[in-house]
Amino acid sequence: MAADSGLSDLSPMALLKALLDLGHEISACSKPRACQRRNASAIARRIKVLCVLFDEITEPRHALALPPSAILCLREMHVMFQRTKCVLEEWTSWSSVWLLMQTETAAGQFHRLTQDMATALDVLPLRLMDLTEEVREQVELLHRQARRAKVFVDPAEEKLRGEVLSVLDQFEKEIVPEEEKLRGIFDALEITDSRGCVREIRLLEEELRKQSGCVNEASVSMINSLIGLMRYCKCVLFGVSEDCAAAEPAAPDLGISSSIESIPDDFKCPISLDLMRDPAIVATGQTYDRASITRWIEEGHSTCPKSGQKLLHTNLIPNNALRSLIERWCEKHNVPFEKPEKNACKAALESIATPKAALEATKMTAAFLVEKLGTGTPDVKKQVAYELRLLAKCGMDNRACIAEAGAIPLLLPLLSSTDPKSQENAVTALLNLSIYETNKVKIVESGCLEPIIQVLKEGKSMEARENAAATLFSLSVVDEYKRLIGDQADAIPALVELLRKGSARGKRDAATALFNLSIYRGNDVKTVAAGAVPLLVSLLTDERPSLTDDALAVLAVLASRVEGLVEIQKSCAIPVLVSLLRCAATSRAKENAMAVLVALCRSGGNDIVNQVVSIPSLVPSMYTLLTGGTPRAKRKARSLFKILQRRDSPAAILHSIITSTTTTTANSTTITTLR
Repeated sequence: MAADSGLSDLSPMALLKALLDLGHEISACSKPRACQRRNASAIARRIKVLCVLFDEITEPRHALALPPSAILCLREMHVMFQRTKCVLEEWTSWSSVWLLMQTETAAGQFHRLTQDMATALDVLPLRLMDLTEEVREQVELLHRQARRAKVFVDPAEEKLRGEVLSVLDQFEKEIVPEEEKLRGIFDALEITDSRGCVREIRLLEEELRKQSGCVNEASVSMINSLIGLMRYCKCVLFGVSEDCAAAEPAAPDLGISSSIESIPDDFKCPISLDLMRDPAIVATGQTYDRASITRWIEEGHSTCPKSGQKLLHTNLIPNNALRSLIERWCEKHNVPFEKPEKNACKAALESIATPKAALEATKMTAAFLVEKLGTGTPDVKKQVAYELRLLAKCGMDNRACIAEAGAIPLLLPLLSSTDPKSQENAVTALLNLSIYETNKVKIVESGCLEPIIQVLKEGKSMEARENAAATLFSLSVVDEYKRLIGDQADAIPALVELLRKGSARGKRDAATALFNLSIYRGNDVKTVAAGAVPLLVSLLTDERPSLTDDALAVLAVLASRVEGLVEIQKSCAIPVLVSLLRCAATSRAKENAMAVLVALCRSGGNDIVNQVVSIPSLVPSMYTLLTGGTPRAKRKARSLFKILQRRDSPAAILHSIITSTTTTTANSTTITTLR
C-alpha cells in the first residue's frame, strides 16, 4: 500500500494532528445498525489505541525526533484511517437488509483494513521512540492482534441472512410467509415501524440506481426482491397508514406535470415525468427520455404519446442542445446527471426481468391491500388508497398486479367520498394505474369515467381535480376514449374551468388533456364552445414557457375549425402570435404560432392579412424561420408567404419581405422554393 503522495509535504507535527483528527472523526462515526457491528467496533477500538500513541508523540521534542521509518508508518496509517472512515460512512448509509446480504464482502473489507494496519505497524520502530512502557505494550499487543486477525463473519448475521433468503424463497414458491417469522427478522434488523420500511425502500432504490455503473443481474434481482419484501412487510407488519408520507421517496405521481416543482417542465419526460437523462426527438418533433420512448415503441404503440399523431418512423434523434441545458441545470443545482453512456447501462438494468420473488411479493402486497379496501372502515380505505397510490408510482409490474388483484372497482366508490384525502388518494391511484396500457380498459369498463369527471368538476381539493384531468389525458391516448370522454357533457367544460382557475400545474394538465381530446373531430368544437380560446390566448403571455407551449398546441388544433378561428380573432391574439415567432422559448411554440397565423390568414380575408403584415417584427421573424427553423416551421412559413403573395396586401410590405429574404440569405434555393 502506497501512502498518499500529498502527505509527503506535511511536517511530522501536522501529520500527527491530521491522524488524531481523523481518529476522532472515526470514533464519532455512526456504526452500522444491525450488521457488521462487531467488525466496526473492533476497527474503531484499534484506532483508538493508535490515537493514544499519536497523542503521546505530538509533543515537539518527540515529533522532531521521529526516525524516517516512523514517518513512513504515520503516512501509511493516514491512508488507512481515511479508508476506514469512508468504509464506515458507506456501510452506515446502506440499507440494513442489503448490507446483511453483503455480510461476507463487508467482513472481508474490514479484515483488509486491519491487515493494512498491521503492515504499517511492521515498520514502526517502537524501540527508537521515547514512549511510556504502557503505550509501548498497548501498541505491541495491537500489532500482534492485527497480524493474527481473521475474517470474522458473525454467526448471528449469517443465520439472519439465511432467514431472509428463506422468506424470498417462499415468495418465489407463492407461499405466504408467517407473520411471526417476518417480525423476528425485522426486530433483528431493528426496523420497528413503517417509516423504517420506507427508509429501507429508499436506500434499496438508491442502490439499484448505482447498479447502472456495472450491470450485475444477480444484484439487481436481489435488490428488487428485497424491495418487494419491504413493501409487503410495511403493510402486513405495520399496517396501512399515511403517517410515513414525509419519509416516502420523492417520486412524483404520474400526472402530466411533476410534483417536484424545482425541475423545469421542459426538462421532464412527458411519459415518465422524471428528469430526462438522454432526451431524444421522435418523428413528430416531440422530445422524450430515450429509455421511456423506446419502451413505449417496443410495447407496440405507433403514435406520439403527447400529440397522439402517428409516428411516420421510429428513428430517435438525440436532442443534444436540450441535454446540454439539462446537464448545466443539474450542475448548478447539485443534481446527479448520468451521462449517455451510463444510460445504456440503465436501459440494460431495466431490461432485466423482474425476479419471481419480487413479483409474487408485489402480488401478495396488492392482494392484502385490496382485501382491506373491500372490508375496512372508511379511514382504513383512505389509508389503503394511499398505499396503492404509492405502490402504483413505480413499475409496470406493480400497476398490473394491483389491477389484477381487483383494486380498480373498489377505488370507484372513494371517488365520490366526502373526505378530501380519500378522494384525492383514489383518483391519484387510478392516474398512476392508468399509465399501464391494459389498465386503461379496466378503468373505463369499471365505470370510473363519469366519477373521474365529477372529481374534475367538483373535487374536494385542487390536487384531486388536477389529477383527475391528468387521468383523462392518460385515458384519451386511446382513440376510442377520446370520443367517450368528449361525449360526457361535463368533461370538456370542467377542463376549461380548470384552465381558468387551476394552479400552474392544473392549467398544464387541463391544456394537455384538451389538446388530446380536441384531436378527435367534434371535440374541438365543444372545446371552443366551452370558452377555452380566450383562456388559451391569455396563457400565451405566461412567464412559464411550458404553459405557453401547451396553450399554442391546443390553439393550433382549434384553428383547423371555423369556430376556433372566429374565437381566436375575437381574442386579439395576432400581435402575440407574431411576437412568439421571434421570442418563444421553444421551436415547438414557434411552429404552432406560425400554424395558427397561417390558418387565420388563409380564411380571414384581407383584413386579417393586412393586420398580420402590418406588424414590423413579422419580416425578420419569418426570415429566421425560413432559414433556420425546424422543417415544420419552414413549411408553415412558406405557406404564409404564399398566402401573402396571393392576397391584395400592401405592395411595399410584400416587397420588404422579398427583399429581406433575397438579400440576406446566402442560399438562393430558399427563394426558388418559395416562388
